Amino acid sequence: MRALWVLGIFLFFISVLFGRFVYIQASKEVQGQDLQALIEQRWSQTHSIEGKRGTILDREGESIAEEVASYTMIAVLDDSYGNHVTDPNEAAERIGSVLDLDVGMVRERLSQDLVQVEIPGARYLSVEDRDAINDLEIPGILFRKDPKRYYPNQTFASHLVGYTERDMSVARMGLEQSLDELLRSEDGSITYQRDGAGRSLVNTENIVDPAKNGNDVYLTIDKKIQMVLEQALTQVDEEYEPERMIGIVADPKTGEILAMSNRPSFNPNQYESITNYTNFAVSSRFEPGSTIKTLTLAAAIEEGVYDGNETFQSGTYQIGPDRIPDHNGGRGWGEITYDEGYQRSSNVAFSKLALEKLTPDTFFDYVDAFGLREPTGIDLPNEASSAIADFRPIDAATTAFGQGSAITPIQQVQAATAIANGGQMMKPYVIDRVYDVDNGELVSKGEPEVVGQPISEQTASKVLELMETVVSSSAGTGQPYAIEGFDIAGKTGTAQINNPDGPGRLTGHGNHIYSFIGMAPADDPEVIVYVAVDRPNIDLHETGAVPVSKVFKPVMQQSLQYLNITPQSVEEEHVEEVGITMEDLTGDSVDKVEEELKDYGLEPVIIGNGTTVTSHSPNDDMAVLPYERVFIKTDGDTIETPNMTGWSGRQVHAWARLAEVNVSIDGSGFVRTQSIEPGALLQGGESIAIVLGSGDEPEVDETDSDEESEFDQEETLGTEQETEAEDEEEDDFFMD
Repeated sequence: MRALWVLGIFLFFISVLFGRFVYIQASKEVQGQDLQALIEQRWSQTHSIEGKRGTILDREGESIAEEVASYTMIAVLDDSYGNHVTDPNEAAERIGSVLDLDVGMVRERLSQDLVQVEIPGARYLSVEDRDAINDLEIPGILFRKDPKRYYPNQTFASHLVGYTERDMSVARMGLEQSLDELLRSEDGSITYQRDGAGRSLVNTENIVDPAKNGNDVYLTIDKKIQMVLEQALTQVDEEYEPERMIGIVADPKTGEILAMSNRPSFNPNQYESITNYTNFAVSSRFEPGSTIKTLTLAAAIEEGVYDGNETFQSGTYQIGPDRIPDHNGGRGWGEITYDEGYQRSSNVAFSKLALEKLTPDTFFDYVDAFGLREPTGIDLPNEASSAIADFRPIDAATTAFGQGSAITPIQQVQAATAIANGGQMMKPYVIDRVYDVDNGELVSKGEPEVVGQPISEQTASKVLELMETVVSSSAGTGQPYAIEGFDIAGKTGTAQINNPDGPGRLTGHGNHIYSFIGMAPADDPEVIVYVAVDRPNIDLHETGAVPVSKVFKPVMQQSLQYLNITPQSVEEEHVEEVGITMEDLTGDSVDKVEEELKDYGLEPVIIGNGTTVTSHSPNDDMAVLPYERVFIKTDGDTIETPNMTGWSGRQVHAWARLAEVNVSIDGSGFVRTQSIEPGALLQGGESIAIVLGSGDEPEVDETDSDEESEFDQEETLGTEQETEAEDEEEDDFFMD
């Protein structure tokens, strides 16, 4: 019996143990622990595959915002490691001198009782900085590779593009933020089985979860035009120190935005120093001033109530208890025609058009038709809405000449497309296309969109004719905006500003928002340029048109040049007198090409030591002005670094693209310093750092060369009463 009991107990425990084994084998779980996962964890290794954030590019595919490799410096301090910092004092001095860091701070960090440290200011270093530190051969200095967001053009459409944190963890503003879901990447992974030594096992299957790269976004922005706009705004900003500035360049046929910028602006690589987060071109509304008179004129012509030869008494216009004066102190110009009233920008003329010719109801119907009540719907974040005063009859009168109601600059540009495009109003947009780089598929494509036809083609043509006289006529307020060789159609604007410290409006010379919206060529506009300058610091003898024209003229002139639009006043066979159309030089002898370019008054810059031209910039069929640089790439491999002092950022990029050299540009204006000395030989793939600044004499092709067409001081003083430089409305008009 005892034997049977012992056998039974033994069999019982054997059965329990066997059952436990069966249970574990079936469930693969012990005390809540997944045995399968533990085995895979022990015998498997998983590595992350990093995805890449999408690149933002201009219309030609040149990078505006991209993910690049950067490096964080790590100092090993523990002497138990063979490679560690042996002399903190010497290491601090050498590191501080290369990275421009405080030596005392670096020394303190390198003297800590830690295994390893990072040094403030030594994160997200460039390849050049890393190589410079490596060349010092300091023991214990290592580098960790970190991706970062980089903006190669520095201050360049900054409010439009926006920025992300350097590690791309958070998108802060602009398209970077609004398109974050399209641009953001997703990391993948690769998992494989390994042996005890960590080696991958043969005949095993790797499990790959591929990373998803962000989509690439191509903008309608033209890099060349944008750079000209940035340079012009920077120069005027430094000279006149206005409160703010706005510049927009658009294609009126499609609604594409070719350039957009503001001042104050910022360098997104140094976002800690941002002082202005507002894209004024889209997110700020203000009284437009007289630029809106063009829309009032178009409405009157369309309704058939405008007779340009009809006369009226300028000076003042009494509407009940309210008095509307002309901008020259209410003196006016006597009895003049409505055409002259438009040229002289008479407030009385347009108040009478709105109230007596159109009637307020009809006038506001055209305000609606030109899209001034609703946001444009441009594909940029934080677009502001307008504020149209529409309560009393006098509101129609004041809105008709640009006071009392507030609209955004982008609304003005959209409305202007109807004038420039045969009556069809085009919706503005900045996103040209979005590509899925992983699949090579087109995700979306921006297309021109007609959002209304407020006027007929005949009306648009008539308005353009009158706009051209604003610039060309002796009575026109737009004379400072004339460009030799092109017929410019445009309208000036001077808007009053509410007093932020009390009732009424700001008074005094320069306390206005000066603006100009221009189109060219006047008979069939291909470009619209809008510029506004808020409270520039102008001298008493200067008008508000001076700083505005210093932005408008170079931007319009070079935009037309880049778009290969030939000056109207020059016969095609004589185009070399004001500009040269580039031919295809590929395959020609370098010596022959160099000699011919010099004969045309151009400055050839030879890239490489070869004898045959392989490519060049500007490209064939593009127009270039005398004294402009032409970059010639040869079939030689050895490249000599040129002296870039005085070059524009655009020219540096053209040279670097042909030379296959990486370039980083800091600042704005013209080249002041370069990291590689002139004459140094390059083999391709090198990097060069350029610092831009103001002060150098600009090249003819980078600025307005139409010096002879500027008014001299005496002429400016003589026509001051005929411009909008003075107060556009008297304070007594704004009684309420």
